[in-house]
Amino acid sequence: MDIGSINNYMDQYQSTQQTSKTAGQISKLSQSDLESATDEELMDVCKQFESYFLEQVFKEMEKTTNLFGEEDSDSSAKLVDFFKDSAIEDLASQSTEQNSLGLAQMLFEQMKRNYEI
Repeated sequence: MDIGSINNYMDQYQSTQQTSKTAGQISKLSQSDLESATDEELMDVCKQFESYFLEQVFKEMEKTTNLFGEEDSDSSAKLVDFFKDSAIEDLASQSTEQNSLGLAQMLFEQMKRNYEI
C-alpha cells in the first residue's frame, strides 16, 4: 500500500465523517422515553452529551494553536489530523467518565426535576 492510497483512504474517511461520530451516537429521548427511562439510561444520555460538548470545546481550543506550522498540505499533517480527532474524542470520553465537569450530573438532576421523573 503506497502513501497515495493511504491519503485517498483518509480523504474518503474524513468526507464521510464530517459530523462528529459522537454526535451521531447521542441518544434522543422523547417525552414517552423519559417517562419509562431508568436513572441509568438518563445518566448515560447526559454523559454522552457532556462528552460531545467537551469534544467540541477541545476541537475549538486546538484550532487556536499552531503546533505543526504551515504544513497543512503535507501527508504527515493529514495523518496527524486523522488520529487527532480520535484522540480528542477519547480524551472527552475519559474526562466525562471521571466526572471532571459535573455537567452530566447537573443535566440529570435538571431532567428529573423538570420532567418529574
